[in-house]
Amino acid sequence: MRLVKANISDLDDIRWITQTTIMAVYPKYYPAGAVEFFSKHHSDEKIKADIEAGYVYILEDEGKGVGTVTVSGNHINRLFVLPECQHKGYGRYMMDFAEEKIAKEHKTIELDASFPAKRIYLKRGYKEIEYNTIETDNGDKLCYDVMVKEVT
Repeated sequence: MRLVKANISDLDDIRWITQTTIMAVYPKYYPAGAVEFFSKHHSDEKIKADIEAGYVYILEDEGKGVGTVTVSGNHINRLFVLPECQHKGYGRYMMDFAEEKIAKEHKTIELDASFPAKRIYLKRGYKEIEYNTIETDNGDKLCYDVMVKEVT
């Protein structure tokens, strides 16, 4: 297993990891309009811009991309593990990496927590500081929490 900084040639793999995970996991927690909004939010353009800025990492295991995380300033974003690869420690590995990276320069770590991930972040010591609701085009709601963890 290795976590490496992504480059443009990784865009297809990162899109695959992101979109596959959203479509497999999020319908269990959110209505269709919210899933569609979330999928569009993680567009190729946004992923590409983050790769070009040096914020995106891809986790590979046995030569295959299995996860991705984006770290920008003190913010963790776009952390996804392919559904068939979940519960193997990949998410924890990427969170440990992201938190250690941020802790070198910041006193707090921030992230936006969707319903599927919130419990994990609470167990890692994150606290909710803000609750947000986005109304989608069809009237469905996408709800998430902004969470913060103090660096120790």
